[in-house]
Amino acid sequence: MGCLSSLAQAQTVDLASLARQEQVLQFDSFNSDTALALGNKVVELARTANKKVAVNVTRDGLMLFYFGMEGMTADHANWIRRKSNLVNRTGHSSFYTHNEVKNSGGNFEALPGLDMRDYAAHGGSFPLLVKGQGRIGTITVTGLPGPEDHAMVVAALKAVLKVEGDL
Repeated sequence: MGCLSSLAQAQTVDLASLARQEQVLQFDSFNSDTALALGNKVVELARTANKKVAVNVTRDGLMLFYFGMEGMTADHANWIRRKSNLVNRTGHSSFYTHNEVKNSGGNFEALPGLDMRDYAAHGGSFPLLVKGQGRIGTITVTGLPGPEDHAMVVAALKAVLKVEGDL
């Protein structure tokens, strides 16, 4: 799949690389049309790769885009909620937190102080950042293994933001 970077397949993921994605993949402005373009890009990437996912884009807690491909269930919506909650809590992508914990030898399935029924440290949710404003929402993909969910989000952001090269 074209949107799968070597990052998604690495055993140990460099946190600096994930932080760089968050620094580079920022919008000048963001509105409902941007959310639609971003959500549709994920659907297009998934269809091209013959993958099935659910995708959600939110701004300030308001759901601007949701699409579940055939085969997705309410459980996928719960994964979206839990991954997005983690991004809103930490300010980093869910894949960043997953690898931060994993790289330090911790258990990403049991984060101290967080009820894992409400948070999920698996790849697939990414902060939506607007230059000069900071985090304004999240984009979340679920349905694939976490590294692939993350890679799909990054590929969609790169396409919509017209960012070239590897991140």
